Amino acid sequence: MSSISLRSRAIFLTLSLLSACAAAGHDPAAADAGETARLGRAYGDYLTGQFAANHGDLDFAATKLLDALNEDPGNALLLRETFLAALLAGRPEAVRLAAKLPDNAAAVLVLGDDAARQGDWQGAKARYLSLPNQGLSQILQPLLVAWAEMGGGDVDGALATLRPYLAKGQLSGIYALHAAMIADLAGRNAEAARYYDQAASAFTAPNLRFAQILASWQARRGDVEEARHTIESLRQGDSLLSMAVPALEAHLTERPVASATDGIAETYLALAASLRQREAGDFGLIMLQLALGLKPQFTPARLMLADMLVDAGEPKNALAVLSRVPADAPLIGLIDLRRAAIEDQLGHTETAIALLQSLASRYPDRPEPLAELGDIYRGKNRFNEAIAAYTEAIGRIHDITPRDWVLFYARGIAYDRAHQWPKAEADFKFALKLSPDQPYVLNYLGYSWAEQGKHLDEARKLIEKAVALKPNDGAIIDSLGWVLLRQGDVKGAVHWLERAVELEPEDPTINGHYGDALWAAGRRLEATYQWRYALTLKPDPDEAARIETRLRQSAREDPATSTAQKATP
Repeated sequence: MSSISLRSRAIFLTLSLLSACAAAGHDPAAADAGETARLGRAYGDYLTGQFAANHGDLDFAATKLLDALNEDPGNALLLRETFLAALLAGRPEAVRLAAKLPDNAAAVLVLGDDAARQGDWQGAKARYLSLPNQGLSQILQPLLVAWAEMGGGDVDGALATLRPYLAKGQLSGIYALHAAMIADLAGRNAEAARYYDQAASAFTAPNLRFAQILASWQARRGDVEEARHTIESLRQGDSLLSMAVPALEAHLTERPVASATDGIAETYLALAASLRQREAGDFGLIMLQLALGLKPQFTPARLMLADMLVDAGEPKNALAVLSRVPADAPLIGLIDLRRAAIEDQLGHTETAIALLQSLASRYPDRPEPLAELGDIYRGKNRFNEAIAAYTEAIGRIHDITPRDWVLFYARGIAYDRAHQWPKAEADFKFALKLSPDQPYVLNYLGYSWAEQGKHLDEARKLIEKAVALKPNDGAIIDSLGWVLLRQGDVKGAVHWLERAVELEPEDPTINGHYGDALWAAGRRLEATYQWRYALTLKPDPDEAARIETRLRQSAREDPATSTAQKATP
């Protein structure tokens, strides 16, 4: 499949429409005034649609591009652009437009899916077989063809289609999983067990969707304890997945993939997940819209689509996607956590807080809603409220494990900012006891000691360890330069702080520290320049006051420096 993007094609289509308008305006034999007005309307609708697309209003963008296409139906570029807009917005017009684009791979998928929805499995198979044998189509085609064959009742053909791909490197697990789901759906339990085992050996890390599917299989064959163990494995990965565990356990025997169209939707979800890891956003969005076109209540697809829209800078669209998840969906806890984060991102902080407080009440044994609440409070400098939220979250953890270091680190930051250093220090030390190789905890504690002028040797060891773990992190490099300056190693401080400025050239604190090191090294004019530059970067009030104090002190200590700077443009 070739790359498709509304933004990337805008300039070409604009030129096309401009050329058409110009031709209409300058060739009376070719077009009359009515033709000129029609193309002018098309151009105006197109520009409005592009503006809406660039600002995340995909549905309105599709509407305006459809209007433009109605005015200029022969414009091939406009047809492709409008089809893409309709597809990304989840509009039904995408099917009609796809029929006019026989050589477009995304259009072939839309038409194949439409045939599948209608129960025309031979038609769906024919569409999928017509995909070009290159790029992403090579991955998709065997999966889609296999599910079309399954939909048509040809289980042997479906498994035969997938069999050559079961040993193909990193994707073998996906093919094995789909072979397992096909055999499972057909009641071929022995084959299903073999393919599920093969898929399980290929998925090395806990995966939400795979855990759901595998646990369902295990529970339906009578091994409920093994199914619960599969779901519990999610707690070892992303801690937020723990929110979903109780609901998933309550729905163990439900079949996640109950039809061939469900299987096609799973195909698109799997590919979207792979594309997201490769930062191929446009393709991933298309895959997820295709999945939802076949299975509108496909909650994992909605969750991933919302995350991708947030990554693309479209949080309002992400909220709209999540709003369609029913309140009784097994993953509703995760959905509401994401909604709260997005509401806060949009500036609706009180809405986010209310949502998290409700979640904390609905899940009285889970720390995640309170941890998220603490993060929001801390981000708004409401440190005492953050401390209370983190403390309550920690109180809900029955057995503290190394992965819980992040809660103590977050609460430590809140304690520090609330000017309760002894409690902050205790939290940082405990976080390191839980997980000794966390570079940001090492850096925060080491830098704080350096700022206070105490435990400098130990602070340096902590920061050097952090640098070894994160050698290109400007903030950590800054901490190393700062502790060296406090220890009197001026040459080392200048070296490391210069490196930190290279990595983070617009950080006011790092630039201010670099000015301090330059002053200590006798490079006083450079130092005052550096301080004044740091002030232009809008440091926080405390840092700004510190830099201004250093500038006043420098003028008293070396009046010539101050005079020289004033005389220099």
